[in-house]
Amino acid sequence: MTDQIVLEAPRAEPLPLIFDSPHSGASYPDDFDHVLDRIVLRRSEDAFIDELYDHVPDQGATLLHALFPRSYIDPNRNLLDIDPAMIAGGWPGEVRPSFKLDNGVGLIWRQVKTFGRIYDRLLTREEVQARIDRCWQPYHSALSDLFERFHAQHGFIYHVDCHSMPEWGDETTEDGAVRRADFVLGDRDGTTCEPEFSALIAETLRAEGYSVVFNDPYKGVELVQRYSNMATDRHSIQVEINRALYMNEDDITRNARFDQLKQSLKKMTQVLADYVTARIS
Repeated sequence: MTDQIVLEAPRAEPLPLIFDSPHSGASYPDDFDHVLDRIVLRRSEDAFIDELYDHVPDQGATLLHALFPRSYIDPNRNLLDIDPAMIAGGWPGEVRPSFKLDNGVGLIWRQVKTFGRIYDRLLTREEVQARIDRCWQPYHSALSDLFERFHAQHGFIYHVDCHSMPEWGDETTEDGAVRRADFVLGDRDGTTCEPEFSALIAETLRAEGYSVVFNDPYKGVELVQRYSNMATDRHSIQVEINRALYMNEDDITRNARFDQLKQSLKKMTQVLADYVTARIS
């Protein structure tokens, strides 16, 4: 374990149901010498997502969340998603091109959308490796251990990867300058999570009055791809919440709808807990 992640164990009968929030961290390490203004940098956070889901241990689920910010190192990226141009002397390991890396949001972020560059210098290989060792690896080790333990106990596991998204897309995003739905569910076009579980999330949220779409524009990235395997009953789905539902993006504060959304999420997670409990029975 590390001082950069929090693992909240179930406070009820433990279920093979995991929620994780990889991008809600707001504890900025001392060695993160960014030049971009902090309030601008914080636009990259999935602010308050860990708080919106803090009830899930009461329903028998496990909650894992990061304390470090995603702009420092992003646990929802592969270790190959490194921009060698950011590193003095380049990166000695393998790297791979991608849309997100081209837009400056790989494993180590280069910029926050169009707001500006994060650094005014090159990073060293040593500090990049230190971030991997202190933050990325412990997060993935914790999540992997949960998958293995619960799958060994029950023969199946469900994972909800919890995120938020800006109200509007822009020129740096896959969807362009459009207003997004209230929720985007990502299951890699039906390949990472059984349809019944995915549909249950969508139906519950729609009954609460929210608009819900699948895989547009977010299909799920590293976490749902790495840990899902439907052939072995390992299911993973990404849930993106439109930030306009609960926060003011300009100053990173909760808005008047925060509590209403939290109650809706409690209903959703209870429905999912009931579904998983029924499978155990």
